[in-house]
Amino acid sequence: MARPTPELIDALRRTARKVADGAPYQWGHMGSCNCGNLAQELTRMTKDQIHQYAMQRYGDWNEQVADYCDTSQLPFDVIINQMLGAGLSLEDLKHLEKLDDREVLRRFPIEARFLKHNRRDDVVAYLNEWANLLEEKLLEKIKLPAELFDLQVA
Repeated sequence: MARPTPELIDALRRTARKVADGAPYQWGHMGSCNCGNLAQELTRMTKDQIHQYAMQRYGDWNEQVADYCDTSQLPFDVIINQMLGAGLSLEDLKHLEKLDDREVLRRFPIEARFLKHNRRDDVVAYLNEWANLLEEKLLEKIKLPAELFDLQVA
């Protein structure tokens, strides 16, 4: 599971909002699919730049993630590297493309867990719920000093 950071949580929510508001979404396009839309937020590249770099190799996001090399300096590996630097793991990218991370899906009611990986509304719901999960994990790590809880009555 991704490393919960305020920046990643914000990027997930921005991506969900952008897709919900009608940003280009096409599951078969490497720059405007599930991972592609998040990559736009994390790298500040356009969908066309991401897609162009992806076409220098073969395969979809899952295949390119499987072939990822952190030292290759191939443009698409650099994109993946930036996403990993933001707190994501290779597994997170695979799950995002298929909307199938069990920890995220368990948060949905049973009847709503069967998300379609190429349906805009399902992508938005998954991104928002993933952001909520990461935010909860981040908040669990925050320890406030005990003296903040000591209320003195005058």
